[in-house]
Amino acid sequence: MTFDLKQHLAKRGKYIETALEGILSTPLLPDETARPGRLLAAMRHGALNGGKRLRPILVYETAKMFGRVDDGVLKAACALELVHCYSLVHDDLPAMDDDDLRRGQPTVHKAYDEATAILAGDALLTLAFDVIAEEAVHKDPGVRLTLSRELARASGIGGMAGGQMLDLESEHRDRTEAEIRQLQSMKTGALLRYACRAGARLADAPEADIDRLTRFGEVIGLAFQLADDLLDVEASPEVMGKATGKDAEAGKATLVRLWGVDKTRAELVRLQREADKLLGSYGPRAETLSALASFIVSRTS
Repeated sequence: MTFDLKQHLAKRGKYIETALEGILSTPLLPDETARPGRLLAAMRHGALNGGKRLRPILVYETAKMFGRVDDGVLKAACALELVHCYSLVHDDLPAMDDDDLRRGQPTVHKAYDEATAILAGDALLTLAFDVIAEEAVHKDPGVRLTLSRELARASGIGGMAGGQMLDLESEHRDRTEAEIRQLQSMKTGALLRYACRAGARLADAPEADIDRLTRFGEVIGLAFQLADDLLDVEASPEVMGKATGKDAEAGKATLVRLWGVDKTRAELVRLQREADKLLGSYGPRAETLSALASFIVSRTS
């Protein structure tokens, strides 16, 4: 029977969506009653409106490859997705990318207002660390602390937030290949790298395997950004569910702009081969991760 990645992603995505729904519906503490309705509604709008759920799925599938599948892994996966959703809410703001649509729906600041969107992003980010600190995530508090610290670093000044700053500073300026690679490894790659690393750590994989999966995360992180930049050039807004062509309009520094389409596609092929090589020693256990790497390289939306 041929592995159907599309069906598998839909199933896993629904699994993640249900878990997120629970997190954003149930008070974390018995006496927690003061949840402002408008803020919670905006958080739900930013986190529950679909999406590929790629990052949490990578956490889940990596842990599964090393033999762990349970609610604790799911909670850790959701914590990462909450961080990702916060970043999208803030990225869409007028002061950032100024987008009206996200996944084909009005962005949070359009559905509500800018102040509410800022607070919704703040609340999603901080909620993530509440979730990942839960005992169910891992029996060892030292592992939970490591996961929290690494998530903070992947999200913060040396990771996603810092990469976003470098991206803003690069608008309408020439940047070298090394500079673009650096900002993209932070802005996009850091959370994808964390996803694979965290999945291995949750399953108590040996350090050598954690390092190998970290590199796998780096490879697919770069591939994701290259594919995303190609889609911004070539795809329609209807397919993407958001405006396209904005990178060129904003004068953003991208490798597609530096290399051109043909060289970018060639690099995606090379990255696919490296990803396959990194997973080769795991055999059939790595089938889903290998299929996910192919999906990232060749995605059309």
